[in-house]
Amino acid sequence: MNIGIIGTGNISDIYLKNLTGIFKERVNLIGCADLLQEKADTAAEKYNLRKRYASVDELLNDDEIDLVVNLTIPLAHYDVNGKALEQGKHVYVEKPLCETVEEAEALLALAEKNKLRIGGAPDTFLGAGIQTCRKLIDDDWIGTPVAATAFMGCPGHESWHPAPEFYYKRGGGPMYDMGPYYLTALVNLIGPVNSVMGSTSTPQKERKITSSEKYGEMITVDVPTHVTGLINFENGAIGTIITSFDMWDSKLPGIEIYGTKGSLSVPDPNTFGGPVLLKRFDDSEWREIPFSHSFSENSRGLGIVDMAEAIEEGRDHRASGNLTAHVLEIMQGIHVSSDKGTLYIMESTGIKPEAL
Repeated sequence: MNIGIIGTGNISDIYLKNLTGIFKERVNLIGCADLLQEKADTAAEKYNLRKRYASVDELLNDDEIDLVVNLTIPLAHYDVNGKALEQGKHVYVEKPLCETVEEAEALLALAEKNKLRIGGAPDTFLGAGIQTCRKLIDDDWIGTPVAATAFMGCPGHESWHPAPEFYYKRGGGPMYDMGPYYLTALVNLIGPVNSVMGSTSTPQKERKITSSEKYGEMITVDVPTHVTGLINFENGAIGTIITSFDMWDSKLPGIEIYGTKGSLSVPDPNTFGGPVLLKRFDDSEWREIPFSHSFSENSRGLGIVDMAEAIEEGRDHRASGNLTAHVLEIMQGIHVSSDKGTLYIMESTGIKPEAL
């Protein structure tokens, strides 16, 4: 399946590396495009891509492209996704799927109308670490999951990212930026969500960029930067999630799941590997479990390969549009709940992807 990448910014290098490297026998990356022509040319030359597009529209109009990988900033996701679907391309997009539930519904409807696939990041839940956790849960090592915690805290991205402004604008913030990793992992491990509650805050109204490219510039913060959510899963389990750009450090674990027979410490969901720790009711201490699955290194693009093969095989792909839309609604619902001070009832039924 022929693939074209739109957006050659900070995240693109690992996709380019993997799609032309470990996955080159499964998919065919033929070109890339960016609003900044120089960036696209540099990426195409570095990875020896066959085509160098002069514009995004030129890539979208290329009949040779079957699947578009959208790596643009979140504010552009909906527009680029829609244009690709209109041009008859399948779409895989970096997280989040788009900005709002309404946009997600429109994209899913357009994909269905045009008999196309849409899905997106994160695909880290397909990695060795979380798939090993999925197998442990499916094989009843911790019994029935009854609760879960998910935590991500940092002081923000302005200290390292070359252009961090979008993290603090509409479509940004810690939940929309990092929440997809944690929530996708939880839905994969426990199942869909039926309601959420949330509480958010914005302690800093302005932030100073300290990365070298734009050192000293100020960012006006337009979105909550500390977000806490209560998650009610369809199977009765209850989860708590915290995502924050207002913490200097923490010792809290990334994800833990608590069952009737034991507890499971899940690797960082922003990675494909990491330690899997288990403590059952009859264990005296935590023990590390060896991986049951492959892809423990940074394997971004694995979800693209699964989508391409699913299209050819006529099966559902795992990093699906329904999954990404469900995660988007969870995130939006937490913010809506905070704004309104009420329980948010989910409208999407979501989907628990098949285990590898």
